Amino acid sequence: MYSINELFNSLKEFPAMPNVIMHALKIMKNPNSSAKELAKVIGYDQSLSTKVLTLVNSSYYGFTQQITSISRAIALLGMSQSKNLILTVAMRPMLVNQGDKELWKHSMMAAIGCEYIARNYKIMDPDEAFVIGFLHDLGKVVLNLKDAKLYETVKESAKESGNILEAERASFGTDHCQMGSLLTKKWQLPLLINNAIKYHHSPNLSSMPTACSLVYFVDALVKDNFDIDSLDQDVIKNLNIQILNPQVLKESIIVKAQVLLRELST
Repeated sequence: MYSINELFNSLKEFPAMPNVIMHALKIMKNPNSSAKELAKVIGYDQSLSTKVLTLVNSSYYGFTQQITSISRAIALLGMSQSKNLILTVAMRPMLVNQGDKELWKHSMMAAIGCEYIARNYKIMDPDEAFVIGFLHDLGKVVLNLKDAKLYETVKESAKESGNILEAERASFGTDHCQMGSLLTKKWQLPLLINNAIKYHHSPNLSSMPTACSLVYFVDALVKDNFDIDSLDQDVIKNLNIQILNPQVLKESIIVKAQVLLRELST
């Protein structure tokens, strides 16, 4: 059985962060950067530009006028939301091709759910919440790349047992949380993202328990078999919110997510 680092380093091909995301993050880090610079990065990729404009004009964002330029779209959305839009479009091929469509769908549901709850309950920055929700299962891509057939058996086993981490550890000696954490370090992503990926199944081990607890809750909430009684209440307490009707909350998130999923699937 491999150690965690040995398994990660034994990959013949590491998942590469899409170039457009790398450039977008570089621009975002520069306090003197402008929407024009970000628009230029998007403009280099015609298919990305088309998809971004399609999404901006969808009912998800609710703009009353038709948006016909990337610069205008970024001006209306703001830099952070624009970055998230780039992230969802550019990461889709990786999550679908090196994971599967269900992973992509769940990642989108989690992203929108984290953003929605963060905004409505004032838990954390909604744009950051979107990112950690979207990337929380990134480690599943790594395990699938290591051995796709074996990971299929892991997923089947998890359907019966209800515990994906145990199934992963039994077959790989590690889990998607650990693998995702190593990948975020390789990609040099912020500590918040690393924590959310590494600890979304065990938020109280994190130095950022609120963010990790949000992902923990939404990860469960958007699944078909959601059962609030199965959640660790010590984790839920970290959110410091009262959700009177989780089912209504879930339905609100799904309705919002379906708009983006529909547009991104065309």
